[in-house]
Amino acid sequence: MSTAAPFATNPSGAPRSPHFEQVEDLLKLHKASQKISSILDLDELIDMVVNDVARSFGCIDADIYLHHEERGELVLASACGCDGCDAHGPGHSLKIGKEGMVGHVAATGQMRYAPDVRIDPYYIGCEESTLSEVAIPLHVEGQLVGVFSTSHHQLDAFPAEQIRLLQALCSDVAVAVHNARRFRDEQDRRQEMSREAQEARTIQQALLPKSSPYIPGFAVSAFSISAGAVGGDWYDFIPMGDGCWALVLADVAGKGTAAALLMSATRGMLRSLAETSCTPSEVLTKLNRLLVEDFPAGRFVTMVYAVLDPARRKLLFASAGHLQPLLVVGGQARFVETEKGIPLGIGPGGYSQIEVDLPKDSRLVLYSDGITEAENSDEEQYGAERLQNHVLQQAASAESILADVRSFANGTGLRDDATVIFVKA
Repeated sequence: MSTAAPFATNPSGAPRSPHFEQVEDLLKLHKASQKISSILDLDELIDMVVNDVARSFGCIDADIYLHHEERGELVLASACGCDGCDAHGPGHSLKIGKEGMVGHVAATGQMRYAPDVRIDPYYIGCEESTLSEVAIPLHVEGQLVGVFSTSHHQLDAFPAEQIRLLQALCSDVAVAVHNARRFRDEQDRRQEMSREAQEARTIQQALLPKSSPYIPGFAVSAFSISAGAVGGDWYDFIPMGDGCWALVLADVAGKGTAAALLMSATRGMLRSLAETSCTPSEVLTKLNRLLVEDFPAGRFVTMVYAVLDPARRKLLFASAGHLQPLLVVGGQARFVETEKGIPLGIGPGGYSQIEVDLPKDSRLVLYSDGITEAENSDEEQYGAERLQNHVLQQAASAESILADVRSFANGTGLRDDATVIFVKA
């Protein structure tokens, strides 16, 4: 088998000048470097190096081992042209400093060339026909990335010029492999975060009511949309006894997993307090005391806690810094507010409550700021007036409100969680 070094003649068969060879080799190196640096997929990059690029530089057999820092080993990522590598395919590992020329190079950080592998003390046989081999470390900023090795079936098959060319190539390979591994690690991290977020979303959805409550004389519905995988909005329906129901809508400051965790903690505390059948103001006062002790600084919850008495057709509610409920009676819509009530978790404070009548055909809407503060592409907010006008429509519902808000924000998307409880007498 003839040597693969591409330095002897030009296509016409005439000898090439050293200057011509040098220019051609530099152009080849530049082209290979551009090709390598444009690939971020690690498998594709390594496959290209050992199959296409290495062969274009006169390599018959080529391997790339990657450094596994935690195990202190080199792991074969790809091999090309070596029949004996079938027994040691991708995934085969070598101990650094203990196995073969590759292990020795990884330990010393120095290139090693064996013009005759039969007398090299570090060479471990892979294929009987191999007579010469060179192994070059892949370093980035002093850190070992891996080792590139290439072998040949002839003695002393790698001229000094070719080894220098391969060393220059390996500098670019090292950087490309380093970047591709970082890119893959980032992709893996994002996929793991996505899986965790999906699991958190599943758990959070399980905490919401499975269905609307059956309350004689009233139709109660609710819908919630998270701006992300998980959110800080939450609503609940809690049976109280004597046919009364507690209706809860809360909004934890912030977004994402942190808000979802605080929401879950708040839900557990509130449900425990609601079972004592206290008034809305008493429930919020006790809940606030607990959250002030537990919540980290800068975190708080706004909440509307209401108790619906269907027999008396009345609703008693208290608000902890939340948006005013929207009440529609006799074709007129107005916002109802309480006298005092700071958000939960900020500091000590009391809560007032107010009772409203819910005659036939009246409506009450509880909502989060993701509704009124939703913006369109012109940065215009949906606002309280649009909500009033929509609720006055005969066919208005929790679902129609959210649909209208999403239509308004079309092209922009909801930037905050949006939740609605709709009570119709």
